[in-house]
Amino acid sequence: MVRKAKVVKKTKETSITVEANIDGSGSYKIDTRIGFLNHMLEQLSKHSLIDLKIKAKGDTHIDLHHTTEDVGLAVGECIKKALHSSKGIKRYANSLIPMDETLTRVSIDVSNRPYLIWKIKLKVEKLGEMDTELFKEWFQAFTQSAGVTLHVENIYGENSHHIIESCFKGLARSLRQALEIDKRIKSKIPSTKGIL
Repeated sequence: MVRKAKVVKKTKETSITVEANIDGSGSYKIDTRIGFLNHMLEQLSKHSLIDLKIKAKGDTHIDLHHTTEDVGLAVGECIKKALHSSKGIKRYANSLIPMDETLTRVSIDVSNRPYLIWKIKLKVEKLGEMDTELFKEWFQAFTQSAGVTLHVENIYGENSHHIIESCFKGLARSLRQALEIDKRIKSKIPSTKGIL
């Protein structure tokens, strides 16, 4: 089964198109009109091996909140749509990501039970043009629309750029592992309920 999808979301605040190929090579073409968010989504694609095409236009003349949140919603929805079924996936994964002085842990359960634990403290209010409080909004939106349980915890670190980048890389590596097909269970649902 080809695990690809496309999602188009349009509101009065944003216009977003996302294409995802779960079984890709990590190629990407991303334009959200927010430089730092582009950089993080490029990391997400590269390290998850999920091909991503993202085109977003939003009311950034007001602030970056709507665009950031809606991109998170669209990316999560697209990955969930591309998955089609949870048959055969490994479901659980976690990653420890070191980045210079920073160490971050990300754990995921692709369970159709959205829940975010966010244990991240940043010393600055902005990274590039982004308010740092928007990163939690992105992860919250992604978690809800992807239907995943996600725990993100910075164990230690000083540099806010390193901390946030390690969060996105941790999500990427965890997604890569959790969405892989486990040859031992092949077409079975990884749950005693028989459904996720």
